[in-house]
Amino acid sequence: MPTHKSGNDAFYDNHVSELNAQYLSVKAEDVHEAWLPSLQSNNSAESNLHALDVGTGVGRDAAYLSSLGYKVVAVDKSQAMLEQAKQNFPNQSITWLQDALPSLREVRKLDLKFDVILLSAIWMHIPASERRKCIRILSSLLVPNGKIVITLRHGSFSDGRTAHGVSLDELRLLSQAYGLIFRSPSRAFTQTQKWQSDKLNRQNVTWETAILTLPDDGSGAFPLLRNIVINDAKAATYKVALLRSVLRIAEGHPGAVIQSKSTSSMVAIPLGLVAMYWLKLFKPLIDNFNMPQNSNPNKGLGFVKESGWLQLSGLTNNDVFVGAIYMETHKQVHRTLLDITRTIKNMPAKYITLPGTDTCVFEVDRLRSRAPKTSLLLDNNYLMGLGTLYVPRNIWRTLSDYSCWIEPALTNEWLRVMQGFEAKTGRSYSLEQYHLALKWEDQTRSTNKVKQRVSILQKQQDIVCTWGKTKLNKRYDIDHTFPFARWPNNDLWNLVPTKPAVNRNKSDKLITEQRLLNSKEEVMHFWQQAWQEEQRLFFTQANMALPDLSTENTDFDSVFEAMLSQRDRIKETQQLVDWT
Repeated sequence: MPTHKSGNDAFYDNHVSELNAQYLSVKAEDVHEAWLPSLQSNNSAESNLHALDVGTGVGRDAAYLSSLGYKVVAVDKSQAMLEQAKQNFPNQSITWLQDALPSLREVRKLDLKFDVILLSAIWMHIPASERRKCIRILSSLLVPNGKIVITLRHGSFSDGRTAHGVSLDELRLLSQAYGLIFRSPSRAFTQTQKWQSDKLNRQNVTWETAILTLPDDGSGAFPLLRNIVINDAKAATYKVALLRSVLRIAEGHPGAVIQSKSTSSMVAIPLGLVAMYWLKLFKPLIDNFNMPQNSNPNKGLGFVKESGWLQLSGLTNNDVFVGAIYMETHKQVHRTLLDITRTIKNMPAKYITLPGTDTCVFEVDRLRSRAPKTSLLLDNNYLMGLGTLYVPRNIWRTLSDYSCWIEPALTNEWLRVMQGFEAKTGRSYSLEQYHLALKWEDQTRSTNKVKQRVSILQKQQDIVCTWGKTKLNKRYDIDHTFPFARWPNNDLWNLVPTKPAVNRNKSDKLITEQRLLNSKEEVMHFWQQAWQEEQRLFFTQANMALPDLSTENTDFDSVFEAMLSQRDRIKETQQLVDWT
């Protein structure tokens, strides 16, 4: 019995001849002129390029890509349209498949990766509720540096077809969720107008183009990480937690590397530091929101023990940081970190393997250190004493250089995995609750220590705005020298007092090297004023967070020089707007 079709499906099946004449009346190179320059050039050494044309229609774009030397797979939901496409281009070497988003089941059976995936004039037909899954599936089909090209149609239909609203902003957010680089060549192409005009001269129709690219560092690390994050099976959130912890260290603690010989294939970092960030990440998820972290609601978490974690109910994630000192709870914190290192070694580090092998990506050398007798200081010596985590050098570099794309993908996957556990626990949470629980820390609360210190100093002497160099009054802000929104760091060296207007003007921009040098005297003077009596905390944090500092460094000037180096690194990897 034939399947009854209605709406858009029926329209495309019933109007093949009309649409065929319409689509073939314009050339592919004219329709797609805004983004075609970004296509990989083809020559004799690049004969293995693959393209996927999703929603190929009558085959015009698939045929053009084939003429450029691509091996093309062209899919459409309408069998009638596919038959017309085959008639139009019978001599082209194209694989024609009846398939459709969001699942693309037939395409995925081919086990191919594509250099370019084209979605021309179909995104408006996909409901918003299915678009996240579409990008997830499409991104998994890309080769490193591969591109998803999506053309967005603005304007309603008058022929019975239905459309859903589309926007570049939506695609920008979806690209962030799956670790893709977003850009829109149509904005640069049109220059003076917001949208491109319609090549069929329809007055109420305009177009935009989005390109979503899978980053590639040339080492193979990025696709491996994406496979772990997005494609790897997960019965718990442990794999994502380990990657997110190591990511934070790679991005924020270059000084924590134990040994980094260029000839070594591995980078060694303190296992205790990984455990510290693990504790910091899971604290709000478990204690504040009671969110499920594994697929079995009756099975406890390996690191949540009576002698450790359960004794730390008064501890928040904001109380966990490099340089923190614990007095009454030092034994319980130590016990918790030991339990976490055991969990890391026996669970995620054991099961994160190279695709198709039993070879572990991370190596763990766990030490069983004794609890400090009277207090615990989370400094380099203590964190190293819990053991070592070995990270492949190419993965370390990728985590460091691509953190701004990998972090949202990790957060999104953690959220998705927890949502999958909801049905088994009988609990449900809003997206707002999930995102709140997955935040690294409360930014406002974490600047309180510096604010309190400034208030005390103001009673003794004048304090100036670090960037404006004028006297502060009772109303002032604490500014992150390197913007917290793009580089989450609340160390003492990164926090300085400013006037509210100056702080608002700086916002999330990155201070230029020259402006930082111009304020060196103010920065250094504040550090020495505020932290002379807490130098141990100040230098513990700085020496682990900034490059090229020894763990024994106690020189403020060396910290400033290292901060200049870190500024250059953030600029290079995150391309922030300069604050001049």
